[in-house]
Amino acid sequence: MSLLHLSFYSAFTLSGLGLAFHRTHLISALLCLESIILSIYVALSIWPIESQTTTPTLMPILILTFSACEAGTGLAILVASTRTHGSDHLHNLNLLQC
Repeated sequence: MSLLHLSFYSAFTLSGLGLAFHRTHLISALLCLESIILSIYVALSIWPIESQTTTPTLMPILILTFSACEAGTGLAILVASTRTHGSDHLHNLNLLQC
């Protein structure tokens, strides 16, 4: 395994662990999701160069598009929850009360 692969795998794993264990604020969960998507995007962008194949480059662009949509939706949820609940703590957001 090359150092490049190890860095992608470790970035993805650490972001997933951060999402799983550090769940106090909504903004930290959104940042972990963004870092997961960023590591997937970089891995998919570098993969055709490493394998020296001519694969379609549509997949990284689609991942980047979904990342922008996810970021916009996440920020809209963050603003809405901060306006209604007063903070972005995840323990204040209970879906059973909605």
